[in-house]
Amino acid sequence: MRVAYSLCLLEVLAARLRNWLRMRVAVVGHVEWIEFARVERMPQAGSIVHALDSWAEPGGGGAVAAVQLARLAGSCLFLAALGDDELGHRAKAGLEELGVRVEAAWRTETQRRAFVHVDGSAERTITVIGERLGPRAGDDLPWDELSECDAVYFTAGDVGALRAARAARLLTASVRGKETLAAAGVQLDLLVASSADEGERYEVGEIEPAPRLVARTAGAAGGSLVAADGTMTEWAPTPLPEPPVDAYGAGDSFAAGLTFALAQGDATAEALDLAARCGAACISGRGPYEAQLGLPRG
Repeated sequence: MRVAYSLCLLEVLAARLRNWLRMRVAVVGHVEWIEFARVERMPQAGSIVHALDSWAEPGGGGAVAAVQLARLAGSCLFLAALGDDELGHRAKAGLEELGVRVEAAWRTETQRRAFVHVDGSAERTITVIGERLGPRAGDDLPWDELSECDAVYFTAGDVGALRAARAARLLTASVRGKETLAAAGVQLDLLVASSADEGERYEVGEIEPAPRLVARTAGAAGGSLVAADGTMTEWAPTPLPEPPVDAYGAGDSFAAGLTFALAQGDATAEALDLAARCGAACISGRGPYEAQLGLPRG
């Protein structure tokens, strides 16, 4: 009896591994070129602080999620719009070095930038410069490949781009694209919002049809996942693997982790656990990518 049970368990694990190895994921979204400065404290109005460390790299919700998904699935297709300037091309090259397949529509607008202070408590404060650039359905991008994806995460783009993303088996989205989400009239499998950040709130009825699941993150307090029927699952924060270094990108890493877990068929509790571990790992590194969680392969 034990032998039969063990063989059955091995077959289940082998099937899960085969499915994992075949996972195809993509992001449709935006990129920002980020200049980081680590400071002991945020400067008060009129004061001067000196950076303890500084660096620059591509960021933004779409970019961070794409790298996290690539580390979980082994690869990730990223459909984006970039400024056809030095920073736009540097952003594409930087993401490709991080293992993401970037397909970009080049814009005449300058590449969107941001400046991020990271203070002594690892909190990030962001100043964004320029308009968010998102891909459009009319751009010469491989939209047909999205229908072959197990999951697509959407952070920016036009209505046509979102409808193209709906061809994937699972479609998840950031609430930051709420206007497009509301106008497209497509069913989201998951919407990732925040209960703490005023700019990332979601109220029932703002998007129709209603998302099947809505995750509301609450930073160090964990968060909640609410199904369309009102069923709520709360999750507790995951202990950080290392002391906190930099909170930038933690929420986007969480969203990518939850997208991946749901696509591979994890139960709710397992999916939230993986997502929370992705967010916690990100906080433990300098910038969004240094400590992002990756699953062992082979």
